[in-house]
Amino acid sequence: MVEVIRSADRHHLDAGWLSTHWHFSFSDYYDPKNISFGPLRVFNDDVIKPATGFPAHPHKEMEIVTYVIDGTLEHTDSMGNKGQIKPGEIQRMSAGTGLRHSEYNASKTEPLHLVQLWIIPAKSRLTPSWEQKQFSVEARSGKLLPIAVPEGQQVEGAVSIHQDATIYTSLLSDGQTAKLPLDAGRRAYIFVVNGELKLEAQNGSKNAKSVTLAAGDQARITDVNALTLSGGATAADFLLLDLP
Repeated sequence: MVEVIRSADRHHLDAGWLSTHWHFSFSDYYDPKNISFGPLRVFNDDVIKPATGFPAHPHKEMEIVTYVIDGTLEHTDSMGNKGQIKPGEIQRMSAGTGLRHSEYNASKTEPLHLVQLWIIPAKSRLTPSWEQKQFSVEARSGKLLPIAVPEGQQVEGAVSIHQDATIYTSLLSDGQTAKLPLDAGRRAYIFVVNGELKLEAQNGSKNAKSVTLAAGDQARITDVNALTLSGGATAADFLLLDLP
């Protein structure tokens, strides 16, 4: 099954300093039919105005993954970490037993565009921890590049998360194709950052399901055993999650 949710159908909030699309129930947006997708609990697509952001606030029992699309995010937390996240970087923060952090647009003139994912960990009562890695445009061009992998796997340039989940980034030009097999019971989640993505989902001998996704669109995929992804008329810049 492939469920497509178009960009315009996402829940949108304009708070002045923040323009955000929430893919799942969050804050004062509540839909009992849209709470999570497997362990993926939050997927927020945020645009933050210059010199503004989220002041220090608490988290517990969650894997928080931040991926910057444009601009620079300044991060501080109660573990003593302070730094910046830019395009081509991914940050993972395990909230575990509890921490506080703040997130601000580091620029005084340019907006910041990021997506933040919250994944429910497979273990509770973890000691809070933080990790950040870099990747290049070349490394994700024409293929699926894993940038977050399950704890215990060693993949260069990927952060580790405490869940049996993998996050890929990719940039596919017209004519380029990437494939992902899915084991029985697995699910996939796709978010198109920019461009046009052609998706074909196969399920054994059954007919394949083909859809085209545009910027801001998402696809929630279950009960298929393979995905074929191709760039469209404009290069497809997207994130793909392989989830239990």
